[in-house]
Amino acid sequence: MTATDNARDMLRIAAEAADSKGGEDLVALDVSGPLPLVDIFLLVTGRSERNVAAIADEIEDRLLEAGHKRLRREGRQESRWVLLDFGDLVVHVFHEQERMFYGLERLWKDCPVVPVEAPSRSVAD
Repeated sequence: MTATDNARDMLRIAAEAADSKGGEDLVALDVSGPLPLVDIFLLVTGRSERNVAAIADEIEDRLLEAGHKRLRREGRQESRWVLLDFGDLVVHVFHEQERMFYGLERLWKDCPVVPVEAPSRSVAD
């Protein structure tokens, strides 16, 4: 199986939102093969708890504005690892230390990477 067009559209929205709040090291994994209820995991890194919260909030707001329903949110209070479950797309926003410690990329290494199309921030503004 491969990720649906809906999941890819959600990924684009989430990636743009993460990028707009300084999210780093965005990696999307097509987990539709081993997980029948989810198509894509998006992994994002924030530099601090405040940054993780801002990234997660922006992603959630933009996906809700686009008409997607959030099924679950976890970890917002601590903002070290925030999980946003939108059905076809599950977003993991990590503090950089948690991202390294839990290593979801290693756990899902057999899953194909989905290209992330987020605008890159200009350094020379």
